[in-house]
Amino acid sequence: MAATRSMIPWLEQNDPFPAVETALTEESGFPGLLAASADLSPDRLVNAYRQGIFPWFSENQPVLWWSTDPRMVLPTEHFVISHSLKKKLRQIHKSIHTGGPWKLKFDADFGQVIKACAAPRNHIAGTWITDEIIDNYQKLHEMGIAHSSELWYENRLVGGAYGICLGKIFFGESMFARVRDASKIALSHLVFFLKMNGVKMIDCQQETAHLASLGARPISRADFTVHLKSVIDLPPVTSWKSDNLCPLCSFHTISR
Repeated sequence: MAATRSMIPWLEQNDPFPAVETALTEESGFPGLLAASADLSPDRLVNAYRQGIFPWFSENQPVLWWSTDPRMVLPTEHFVISHSLKKKLRQIHKSIHTGGPWKLKFDADFGQVIKACAAPRNHIAGTWITDEIIDNYQKLHEMGIAHSSELWYENRLVGGAYGICLGKIFFGESMFARVRDASKIALSHLVFFLKMNGVKMIDCQQETAHLASLGARPISRADFTVHLKSVIDLPPVTSWKSDNLCPLCSFHTISR
């Protein structure tokens, strides 16, 4: 029996990523860990996402690159709206169509969204969304690659989600909520928009019960890679000016 690999390569600035199939396995204790580097430039990030690789590390660590197997994904066709979420979406729907206090927006304040996602929550100290992550994803946002979906109440940001959009796939990174269900509403807004623009899959990276409750499911890394290769070079979504699109209108074909 072959020995289990327990080491990962260190990448210098211009080194290519190793094949995702060489990521560490469950036996290593770090399943999906692929490589480490000091470089977290926008170019390195885009190159990583194009291959199904994402960064995940803590403050004072090198940049750690991952390719998990299985991979948690949310097909936009399978997004689940619970009874309680549907009730909240009805309130948002009414507000949008009557000029009320609730607003749904894209990219109105990407910086505030990513910083809110980085804030400590549930009494957990620290965050993987480091200052380095914030700085470089802000650059990706300025390049038109990173985007935020936002819920506003009386001109105050109360929930949101952000991620990377390349070709016809969205790589979800994090969500936050300052009021009940705000992150789910922002995600609903994002799912509707992506579905309308031909994006069939949101990459969620890692499996959680919360994501599963919204319709996400694990697939093999091999299947994820096949889908990624089929959509990564398709024409990208270029217009994110759909403020106040209503998810309920989409999912229930309510005429505006």
